[in-house]
Amino acid sequence: MIRDITIGQYYPSESVIHRLDARVKFIATIAYVIAIFLFDTFWGFLPAAVWLLTIIIVSGIPFRFILKGLKAVLFLLLFLVIFNALMTPGEVLVQWWIFKITDKGLTNAGFMALRLSMLVIGSGMMTYTTTPSQLTSGMESLFKPLGIFKVPVHEVAMMMSIALRFIPILLEETDKIMKAQQARGADFESGNIFRRAKALIPVLVPLFVSAFRRAGELAEAMEARCYHGGKGRTKLHPLKFAARDYISLALIIGFVVGMGFVP
Repeated sequence: MIRDITIGQYYPSESVIHRLDARVKFIATIAYVIAIFLFDTFWGFLPAAVWLLTIIIVSGIPFRFILKGLKAVLFLLLFLVIFNALMTPGEVLVQWWIFKITDKGLTNAGFMALRLSMLVIGSGMMTYTTTPSQLTSGMESLFKPLGIFKVPVHEVAMMMSIALRFIPILLEETDKIMKAQQARGADFESGNIFRRAKALIPVLVPLFVSAFRRAGELAEAMEARCYHGGKGRTKLHPLKFAARDYISLALIIGFVVGMGFVP
């Protein structure tokens, strides 16, 4: 189960999407997120869905790997669908006791499920096709003007990069701890939700200890390399726009303009 979570992981490939500048991917992701939250009709979601499907095909990432990312938000997805189906007023289709399922409730639940699924997959495509170091450089460069307002752009970008790097590491550590506890007779599958939560205590304690240990080792390594912020530091691979990046920006602008004509 733990190994099925793909949030924050990088999928290596040599596709055009992988070779794009990280800043272009940031802009495309922001435009895509705005598009799926701006519309609540089928014709509004259709261009965004086609856009997402095209990106997935061009990137060469298997659909099975991408769909694994939805497992992390499956509980939240089910909760939002049920909540919208039962709490939205409209024409009653099914009623049982105090619960009512309306036509508008089903419509809102469907759009909510579609919007959240597209959001997770679309935002995940950026991390699947961009390394953490590229994400840090792209975010720092894109939001550098915020430094005028004393916003610590480099520090924020560095924290997000470290967080993304730690996600697969901590997931792997959790999987190892759970297997070790199962070898000692621990049971994480049977019982009610409270019993399962109690069974996770022997996993959480060593996981937190390992996380703090890794954080301390990382801090010592950064201090040993005289890291004191991003001011004056050079980059091994500086960001530079290529022809494919300008073409992608033109396509993004065309997508945004086209969404403006969607009813």
